[in-house]
Amino acid sequence: MVADALRAVDPTGSRAAEQETNWRSGYLVHFRRLVESGLHRGDDAVAIARAGADALLSRMVVRAAGEDVALSRWSGGPLPGTAELGGSAEPETELALPYRGKRLRGDDLRRQLDTWVQAGVVEPTVPDAVGRVLDHPEWLRLDGRVVAVLGAAAEMGPLGPLLAWGARVAAVDLPRHAIWSRVLDTARGAAGRVLVPGLATTPDPATSGVDLLSDAPRIAAWLADVAGDDQIVIGDYVYADGATNVRVSVAVDVLTSRLIADRPDTALAFLATPTDVFAVPAETVRASVEAYEARPRSAKLLGRPLRTLSGGRLLRRAYVPGSDPGINDSLVPQQGPNYALAKRLQRWRATAARRDGRLVSMNVAPPTRTRSVVKNRALAAAYAGAHRFGVEVFEPATSNVLMAALLVHDLNTGGGPAHPQPWQDEAYAAVHGGLWRTAYAPRSLLGLAALLGAPAARR
Repeated sequence: MVADALRAVDPTGSRAAEQETNWRSGYLVHFRRLVESGLHRGDDAVAIARAGADALLSRMVVRAAGEDVALSRWSGGPLPGTAELGGSAEPETELALPYRGKRLRGDDLRRQLDTWVQAGVVEPTVPDAVGRVLDHPEWLRLDGRVVAVLGAAAEMGPLGPLLAWGARVAAVDLPRHAIWSRVLDTARGAAGRVLVPGLATTPDPATSGVDLLSDAPRIAAWLADVAGDDQIVIGDYVYADGATNVRVSVAVDVLTSRLIADRPDTALAFLATPTDVFAVPAETVRASVEAYEARPRSAKLLGRPLRTLSGGRLLRRAYVPGSDPGINDSLVPQQGPNYALAKRLQRWRATAARRDGRLVSMNVAPPTRTRSVVKNRALAAAYAGAHRFGVEVFEPATSNVLMAALLVHDLNTGGGPAHPQPWQDEAYAAVHGGLWRTAYAPRSLLGLAALLGAPAARR
């Protein structure tokens, strides 16, 4: 799939991917090349995105009644039932961000955004985007839209904030009692309305939910039905472990394609993981280079022998000075190629959809202490020690409200400012937690961060 993505634009990179003999650990360099090869010509980036998505989708099939069925022939059954639940609360009419035990509003929130910029935790465009939402609180309701939150119970998903603001949400998640108990409890305590697919027309955790892996075409038809005349926003917040993450991401892509074909005004929303490869602006590179040059004497004395003993793997500078744009490579080997592929498919779809003139919201989300991350002991330890290197790891409550605010901004501004290059669209309003501006290449500090954070992670 990577070879096919690169073939027309970078034949040498394509051959290198085809000849890789240890994909489990060797995929890192090839996923970086997917970004580098489309860096300087927007048409090349779009070509890689389309070819990569097509290559993946052409290789996936649906197993039905013991036979393999092409995705184009994947059909659905009758529509699921629809339960609708409206909360009893008054809608929140002002953006409020939970952060370290407080709820930041107005000028307090603006000051915190500026503090994050000064600390290198977010890009300078984040206060611009969030500031516009603060200036237009009427945007929060998302009137005239239905947001399909795929992965409704995801910790990084916007279900809670959207319902608190009074939006209309179609919630899609697996038919599991625990999931729907949380979702329905959230809806009852909020102001918005939630549409629930399932076996019944009354909200009940025991009868709610559908499985994207078996029902994507049916869910697409259901969303078109329940949205009525409102615009549909497909919010892709799904996650699963291992290869299932690729499978469910492909199912979402099939659902997306079906809805776009039926309703061309459908908007797309994604969260990009910060642990990926991104092109970053020259100003971001300069900030990292300055941080590297200004590191304390003790860090310089310690860094030299560590780099020598590790063969240059530890505490490397993040960028070549003067790079414009630079390449931030924050891929984490522990997350594996399935995770990288699932997230890259989302970025490709966003790039292609933007080029096709569709409304797209895709923002880089911060490193966050979600359950899926901290259950990996190595990543939990690295997150606990990341602050020593200028990286802030967010709590889920902060992340999902902040990213929901950026979604509201994008949906009300035509997807945000237009840029000549796809990488610039991805870099706009990125909340990377400091991974783009730290003095060191993120992968080169991962082991030390884990070592320093291990005691806190065990506690």
